[in-house]
Amino acid sequence: MSTPNKDFEKVEVRVKWDPSDRGEAPNDLDIIAATYAADDPYGSPVYLVHHDSRAPDGTITLERDSRTGQGFGYDEVMTLELNRISESYTRVVVGVAIQQRDGRKTFGAIQNTGVQVREGYTTLSEDDFAAVDGSTAAVVAEFVRDASGVWRFHEVVRGFDGDPEAFAAAMGGREFGA
Repeated sequence: MSTPNKDFEKVEVRVKWDPSDRGEAPNDLDIIAATYAADDPYGSPVYLVHHDSRAPDGTITLERDSRTGQGFGYDEVMTLELNRISESYTRVVVGVAIQQRDGRKTFGAIQNTGVQVREGYTTLSEDDFAAVDGSTAAVVAEFVRDASGVWRFHEVVRGFDGDPEAFAAAMGGREFGA
């Protein structure tokens, strides 16, 4: 079906941060994408994509992964090929979680954090996590497929306090504010 509405096809979510100070545990931020079924868009995710995985059909991949934040520009980049995702999925929620293996660390404790959502050369959203500086994770984007099959982008930065596993389980649920 053809529609005059703008549809999102291939989107990148990019995260940057500075390395920890010498002698401190590394700052390790991870992008996590959760995909939800059409018949249960706020239930449990059908699958997660993060540093150790990719979408079963290859539509969501982590292109760059950093455990330290060292380097120039964006340290982690995830690509979502929304135009290729099966119609059985109608919602994708993307978040950023800070690894907590060396003690509790929040966005406010990490220098020069930033997240950017882009399609091609167009920046859809940009944030520095300042509004959620006391959080250990945050939802940074939500994509919802409407009844006509068009993907809509919801710009959001919503903080969460907990480890990455708890965040991944809760990030797309109604009780988390999605």
